[in-house]
Amino acid sequence: QVQLVESGGGSVQAGGSLRLSCVVSGYTYSSYCMGWFRQAPGKEREGVAAIDSDGSTNYADSVKGRFTISKDNAKNTLYLQMNSLKPEDTAMYYCAAEGVCLWVGYGVPYNYWGQGTQVTVSS
Repeated sequence: QVQLVESGGGSVQAGGSLRLSCVVSGYTYSSYCMGWFRQAPGKEREGVAAIDSDGSTNYADSVKGRFTISKDNAKNTLYLQMNSLKPEDTAMYYCAAEGVCLWVGYGVPYNYWGQGTQVTVSS
């Protein structure tokens, strides 16, 4: 059974940083594409960062230069380092596995999802 468990969310002031983690079990995730999505209240879920099996990455324009996606295959863990956070980054953040490689933007073409971790950025 595939499980994805996120952690690392919290409340920070604008300009601050957070690092999200997603531990994957029951799945050989190192061979597949993964991504981070977010969903704010009343808005669609959107992909903000993605990584493929070779380590290539892609980012939504809204987070480019501020967020970094990475993975540690030995630990079966996906990360999202978020710097220079803005109030508009406030959302529930989800990791996802096995989907359209390097997908960002609206649409949710992934098969497996975590339960989400809340990120709140105050001004």
